[in-house]
Amino acid sequence: MTDVDVLVVGAGPTGLTLACCLAARGVTCRVVDRAERFAGGSRADGIQPRTLEVFGDLGVLDPILSAGDLGMVMRAYQGDEVVWEGRMTEPADPAPSVPYPNVWFVPQFRTEEILRERLADLGGRVEPSTELTDLAQDADGVTATLSVDGTPETVRATYLVGADGGSSTVRKRLGIAFPGETDENTTMLFADARVDGITHDHGRIWPSGGTLVMATPLAGTDLFVVTAPPPESPTASIHDHLQHHITTASGRQDILVREVTWHTVWRENTRLAERFRDGRVFLAGDAGHVHPPTGGQGMNTGIQDAYNLAWKLAAVLSGAPDSLLDSYEPERMAAARAALDISSALLEKHKRGDDDAHVRGPEVYGLTLNYRGGPLSRDDRDRPGPVTAGDRAPDAPVTTADGRASRLFDLFRGPHWTLLGFGAARSGAVAALGDRLGGALRGYTVVRPGEPVGDDAVLDVNGHVSEGYAADDGTFVLVRPDGYLGLVTDNAERVVDYWTALHGTDRAVAVRSS
Repeated sequence: MTDVDVLVVGAGPTGLTLACCLAARGVTCRVVDRAERFAGGSRADGIQPRTLEVFGDLGVLDPILSAGDLGMVMRAYQGDEVVWEGRMTEPADPAPSVPYPNVWFVPQFRTEEILRERLADLGGRVEPSTELTDLAQDADGVTATLSVDGTPETVRATYLVGADGGSSTVRKRLGIAFPGETDENTTMLFADARVDGITHDHGRIWPSGGTLVMATPLAGTDLFVVTAPPPESPTASIHDHLQHHITTASGRQDILVREVTWHTVWRENTRLAERFRDGRVFLAGDAGHVHPPTGGQGMNTGIQDAYNLAWKLAAVLSGAPDSLLDSYEPERMAAARAALDISSALLEKHKRGDDDAHVRGPEVYGLTLNYRGGPLSRDDRDRPGPVTAGDRAPDAPVTTADGRASRLFDLFRGPHWTLLGFGAARSGAVAALGDRLGGALRGYTVVRPGEPVGDDAVLDVNGHVSEGYAADDGTFVLVRPDGYLGLVTDNAERVVDYWTALHGTDRAVAVRSS
């Protein structure tokens, strides 16, 4: 029997994000996956702006950006004639509060490679061919039975997280219902293929018999993602099937499918688990919610699950009350429902054949997701502003006390909480709160040009911090480790009260650091 803080079952984007977040906080974890080899395939290739912010915090943003692109212009053809041209979304310029405003397209296999590389940098690794076969929990932990290449192993973990997909063994062992709908009549074949005869400068849509055949360049590769109606026979040659549909839909004999490297048949499947927590076991990602692919919500929602859960697990393992973990389910259950609503509504547009079915708006970006009214969100100002507790913490450019150009996201990066005190008059209170609340908190005073600049000050040179937070002088904003506003208040003692309620003490021990 081995002992570990957290056993992560499943090594897709959700499990890998969770493992990286835990490892960065010094939490011991094992990441196991039943697959013999790491999965290929484009699968979920759209990374939303909020997820890019998470990846910035994890230290993987640069390789993610290098591995992808903004997505291609799509053109619909009738024969050789272009009858429509456009994008899912028009690229936007970065703004002070939103540094990554666009969806970024990266094949999922490459996203997973980058996360595995980051996990290795943090001292962790994925264990393939390792399947969870059973689990039992008690008041002190979880005993998991694994099959490692057919050899049984028992693992004792303080917590266990099931990130093992829609057919989750963890969810089934817990007996958690997974209600929803599967429509066998709404299906589509997705394949990654090398295709000769067409260029990689745009994607192609060919209407065909009441459906569509599409070929879209896959970022960072020489492949296309080809979508078509699925074959009627499970033994049909996927290569021949794709070739037939492309030739028929395009009317061209010169477009040749050279090689199919991955494929899957998607069925409309929309499900939400009845609960995300059972004692010391949690569900994250597709284990808890399954989405239509429209809108690119599934993978991104799972990554956000992991980002929400990781800091809470780390805090509790460092001494915070276990009750902190009770906030995971209500926060992420609401987020999953919202994502399901978005993706289902977009799918209905496709099924109806709406003209704007391919258009994506800001609702898919994850930037407006909030935890307002949640168990960790408190705004006790007499007149709360438009940015309030539970909202995503906006970014903004600042200048540090020593004259360096920086950003709020640079100050937030890491496992700590961040306290912003607005106005030079709050400098003393910010320093006192930092001393009192311990190493898990970093405090900064936000000052305007012309105000005194102390050692903890950041200068709001262009007013973007005040604009983004709509905060008056005298306001305190407490930013959670996952970049959401936990508390907004005008009273320093309420910061202490909030902190004590979450951590069980006003001298919380700093989260372990790797």
